[in-house]
Amino acid sequence: MNLEPLDPTSLPAPVDVSDNRVALAAVDAVIDAGPYDATWDSLSHYRAPQWYRDAKFGVFLHWGAFSVPAFGNEWYSRTMYRRGTPAFDHHVETYGPHDRFGYKDFLPHFRMERFDPQAWAALFKRAGAQFVVPVAEHHDGYTMYDTARSRWKVTEVGPQRDVMGDLLEAVDQSWLVTGASSHRAEHWFFMNDGTTFDSDVRDPAYSDLYGPAMRQETNPTERFLEDWLLRTVEIIDSYRPQILYFDTGIETPSFEPYLRRLAAYYYNRAAEWGREVVINYKWESFAPGSAVLDIERGTMDGIRPEVWQNDTSVSRTSWSWVEGHDYKDASELVQELVDVVSKNGNLLLNVGPRPDGTIPEEEVALLEAVGDWLAVNGEAIYGSRPWVVFGEGPTAPAAGSFTDAAAAVYTAEDIRFTRMTEVGHEYVYGIGLVRPEDGRMRIRSFGSDYRLLDRPIVDVRVLGSREPAEWTRTREHLEVVLTDSELTGPGGAVVRIELAPAGPVLRTDFFHGLNI
Repeated sequence: MNLEPLDPTSLPAPVDVSDNRVALAAVDAVIDAGPYDATWDSLSHYRAPQWYRDAKFGVFLHWGAFSVPAFGNEWYSRTMYRRGTPAFDHHVETYGPHDRFGYKDFLPHFRMERFDPQAWAALFKRAGAQFVVPVAEHHDGYTMYDTARSRWKVTEVGPQRDVMGDLLEAVDQSWLVTGASSHRAEHWFFMNDGTTFDSDVRDPAYSDLYGPAMRQETNPTERFLEDWLLRTVEIIDSYRPQILYFDTGIETPSFEPYLRRLAAYYYNRAAEWGREVVINYKWESFAPGSAVLDIERGTMDGIRPEVWQNDTSVSRTSWSWVEGHDYKDASELVQELVDVVSKNGNLLLNVGPRPDGTIPEEEVALLEAVGDWLAVNGEAIYGSRPWVVFGEGPTAPAAGSFTDAAAAVYTAEDIRFTRMTEVGHEYVYGIGLVRPEDGRMRIRSFGSDYRLLDRPIVDVRVLGSREPAEWTRTREHLEVVLTDSELTGPGGAVVRIELAPAGPVLRTDFFHGLNI
């Protein structure tokens, strides 16, 4: 591929971020003035907002200069400097030696010339997403937003526009919740292989892009941590995202005091705005209860009392655009969504745009297929809460992170449950993961022998049908006959049962103190 290298004369001068005292004092002033202080004890009073617990489904976006080479995955900026890897060999064969054409030279070719933020927001809304979380900065150090702390940003190099700001504005205008994710923490070491041979990572003229490039075994220094904190504060103040997602790297011990300061700052800023916000974290980087746990490409083995999140992608290959994706199919995505929601989680589903600003047709189709399923069955998802059990059936997906490489092979016996309470009505939903070949959905947990239903069933319907369902309840199961139209599409059908109203509750406060 014949790409012109970066013209150094086109760059502005490096930004001096060596003295952070004034900016850090301003951060601490917000912490001192707000309801939260920078201690885990104070932060443990945080509660995830109802809007997030109700939302269930959002769209994640990995975009950036790594989509220009479109080789391997979004870690190309690291692997291209790792000798002996396919990415290293591909880079030399395609672009030449690393001292002549390095990662920086891809940045001008990330142009986003066909980017239409309104069209993206409309697509995400059709998909049924309730929130949108674009990557603000990946491990490569190139910001997708307009920052005052670096010249390596989309407003100066590449698109020449604030693509994240434009997208978040379109998302907000579409009445969806805006978010942003920071992957900056791993930049501490991300380019370090480029220091082991003659590459542009060694060139002092580009050290402000390639970062410290230290060994991974070392802990970040105070200067790097201060810069991480202030970059994140800048995202908060400039874009006011209601979701702030952190990738791995922040679990490094030296981050701990900075995470506390950041969380207190964000929660206090949100209190000033009159908004409720969410921090997503992985592993054990935040204290329990101080933010929302995220499991990457995975699930829980049961119902978690507190809301959590699974972030995954439409592809097993990469989070970003690459050639030759191994895409999941629409049924698998619906199954992931349903399994997560039944266990009190939300699903954040990633797509990866091309460098010209278009979303690949396959990924558009997958988002629209999920949206079509939700248009019929969203009643069982949005605003729902877990039932007594999360599900039934012979198939148990592997719990934990990074378990979606091999999809669980579900059967028509695999069903997940949610519940919904409205004024005067209580519903329980049996969500099939696969449509039965014989057209009869059998739900064992609704059988009379299992005694999981504490009241009689007064109505049974299949979502998407205007007519009451044909059903029979036995000791073994509830059997529902599905029509031809209910046997098509991704995922499975959803059976809604309505329970008889609960009986009157004795007002013990009325009788308190009476001699009866």
